Amino acid sequence: MKIANFNLQTDGIFIVAELSANHNGSLKNAKKTIKEAAKTGANAIKLQTYTADTLTLDCDNKYFRIDNGSLWDGNTFYKLYQKAYTPWEWHEELFHVAKEEGLICFSSPFDKSAVDLLESLNTPAYKIASFEIQDIGLIQYAASKMKPMILSTGIAELEDIELAIKSIKEMGNEEIILLKCTSAYPTSLDEVNLKTIPDMQSRFKLPIGLSDHTLGISVPVASAALGACMIEKHFIADRAIGGADASFSLEPQAFKQMVDAVRDVEKAMGKVEYNLSDKIKKNRIFARSLFISEDVEEGELITEKNVRSIRPAHGLHPKYLNDILGKTFTCKAEKGTPLDWSYIK
Repeated sequence: MKIANFNLQTDGIFIVAELSANHNGSLKNAKKTIKEAAKTGANAIKLQTYTADTLTLDCDNKYFRIDNGSLWDGNTFYKLYQKAYTPWEWHEELFHVAKEEGLICFSSPFDKSAVDLLESLNTPAYKIASFEIQDIGLIQYAASKMKPMILSTGIAELEDIELAIKSIKEMGNEEIILLKCTSAYPTSLDEVNLKTIPDMQSRFKLPIGLSDHTLGISVPVASAALGACMIEKHFIADRAIGGADASFSLEPQAFKQMVDAVRDVEKAMGKVEYNLSDKIKKNRIFARSLFISEDVEEGELITEKNVRSIRPAHGLHPKYLNDILGKTFTCKAEKGTPLDWSYIK
């Protein structure tokens, strides 16, 4: 599967910097954030394409007030999304800036008109946000464009994931990535449950990545060791800019540390290998072997005192020690002589 020019099978883990609301209403901040993301080694920048009106109603009754112990309590849904959205007239310029910086740019659409906008910009993929995984109409409309579909599962139960996958495949689109996600902002470590990643790989037979909202870099790095094909993390050029997602977003230095650590894990993962390299074979000299450990005479009994398993590895394998105890030496030998069968009668 490819997202733009990035091949998930051969190019490693796809690392995505999530811009989200971290421009805090400023196009200048948005462009700066993209440029800073490029310096970290990220592969992509992701936007969110919605307006307050495409997401919710301008309504201030009890159903539309946020009061669930989240970062955004005290807002109505409409007011929050008014402050957080990325203006649609910015999108073309942000896609262009990303391309100039060598980043792949794509977005999460939140309604069909957003899909149409992103299609006009030739987006290489569609990310379905966790809270939209039940919006089958949106999912199928995006899937019909035959681009890779990235599904975040932060609020999903198993039947939600299964239905979303089925709905995409019904459109003839088989290019699906699932993201293990916990929709808590920020996410505490005891809610992450990274062991779900290999289970999802086995259960769904699809590439599995991570959308992370923890405060550090440990969880993304660990996900790399568990086989994540993609890592998405909120990114901000400077937390002082502020914004709806600033408090759980990584600044450039931390994001680069995450990218570097993930790349180190990729190298270390390697392949299943039991054969030793030439370099490691040379170090086998530091293994143990059987040595004559004190001067001995011809006919003398072999004991644990005059033959020992020690380093280096010039003598017989230690596995033979019990077999030779009680036998005799064939000749005189000095302490420090590697034992071989010619010394044993």
